[in-house]
Amino acid sequence: MSVKIGNIDLGEFPLLLAPMEDVSDPPFRFVCKQSGVDMMYTEFISSEGLIRDAAKSRQKLDIFEYERPIGIQIFGSEISTMREATEIATLAGPDLVDINYGCPVKQVACKGAGSALLQDIDKMVKMTEAVVKATHLPVTVKTRLGWDDNTKNVDEVAERLQDIGIQALTIHGRTRSQMYKGEADWRMIRDIKRNPRIKIPVFGNGDVDSPEKAFAWRQEFEVDGIMIGRAAIGYPWIFREISHYFKTGEKFAGPTVEERVAVCRTHLDKSIAWKGPKVGIFEMRRHYANYFKGLPDFKNYRMLLVKEDNIEIIHAILDEVADKYQYIIPEGEMA
Repeated sequence: MSVKIGNIDLGEFPLLLAPMEDVSDPPFRFVCKQSGVDMMYTEFISSEGLIRDAAKSRQKLDIFEYERPIGIQIFGSEISTMREATEIATLAGPDLVDINYGCPVKQVACKGAGSALLQDIDKMVKMTEAVVKATHLPVTVKTRLGWDDNTKNVDEVAERLQDIGIQALTIHGRTRSQMYKGEADWRMIRDIKRNPRIKIPVFGNGDVDSPEKAFAWRQEFEVDGIMIGRAAIGYPWIFREISHYFKTGEKFAGPTVEERVAVCRTHLDKSIAWKGPKVGIFEMRRHYANYFKGLPDFKNYRMLLVKEDNIEIIHAILDEVADKYQYIIPEGEMA
């Protein structure tokens, strides 16, 4: 049976790309889409930034037809600004609007946004209701288990937010106080799926980094789909590998070095096209180590890539990488 958010049909068991600050931009989303991700989100966007017309926030609204279905994710601490930001985001033409109640970083949480709302469920409910009323699009929510181990309240959050009209819920299996440390615990996510009152799709997020784990956790925790974040950075192939494993029970061979170079090059070209040469080259630097993870003695090439700002020379270095490592299988890859 297909998983649906409003009228958006996501297939039987969707794989979603998590919204990640400074990562989930259009160039990165392009390479993930090529690898078969079922739905994506923008980087999270500050409601205050949208209302002030801040250039960085506005740029994050850029979405493209080939990315659909795609959600714009917003966060904020004030109900009125979230309402207004929802109207602005809706005009950008996404398929849905997602609210971030999960971001644990201090710059967000300490301003009363993101996961901070887990400390004030009544305000979270009012804010969500304002967003739902401000758009004709489906509204979804991403959150965590709770603020800390003593206040795991996502079960209450799920019921109350469903009651006021959200159409899907993604839960990261950690509390805010855990940040990204320790192991994600999906047991509460399963409890919510088993709650007979919960009718909306529930997606699990946190620590899924292999096809085997995705398959095992799909069975064990009964989620409607899986959202993947950090494991896709520099490795967009994870989506096709998981899909293949679900269909066949067999592992899909990891990307060759030639394929890694080709996708890295595509990512670079898209980055330059979207942001301009200076910013595009600079922001691509955070991705090289991940694209070529597991290659022996790669450090020298990485140093060259992160220092270079000439496009032709970067492409020449990538050519050299493809040539030097063409017969090498990266560590951890199957033959």
